[in-house]
Amino acid sequence: MCRISDEDYGIDISYVTDIIELQKITEVPDMPDYVKGVINLRGQVIPVIDLRIRFGMEVKEYDDRTVITVVKVADQSVGFIVDTATEVQEIPVKQIEAAPTFQTTKRGRNFISGLGKVGEEVKILLDVTKLVEDQSITAAAESA
Repeated sequence: MCRISDEDYGIDISYVTDIIELQKITEVPDMPDYVKGVINLRGQVIPVIDLRIRFGMEVKEYDDRTVITVVKVADQSVGFIVDTATEVQEIPVKQIEAAPTFQTTKRGRNFISGLGKVGEEVKILLDVTKLVEDQSITAAAESA
């Protein structure tokens, strides 16, 4: 789980390769505002996107709890800047409901794969594949 604003978001652990402290991000020109740039992680150039901006949320200054969650999808590694990483939590399949069909982002994309029920709370489960399939993200890695 990761926290953005006041909500917890779930990322399928099978995609997560690292959770690292925020580090120097090299800006890449002519990218969408949510693509903050690239980092060098153990010799690999990885594009980094700010999920707050990607989701159209209010921008928040990074602090000592801000982390980069690195995911790998189809041989492409991407870092997600999130407010903080929280616990690893298993949500049984029977506790996951389909994402609402009306829920889309301002960019007309639906990044929600489902809603997980944990006790009395609901966790928003992200579709990592849809988050990283943007051409701009691949272009950022290639530009660097």
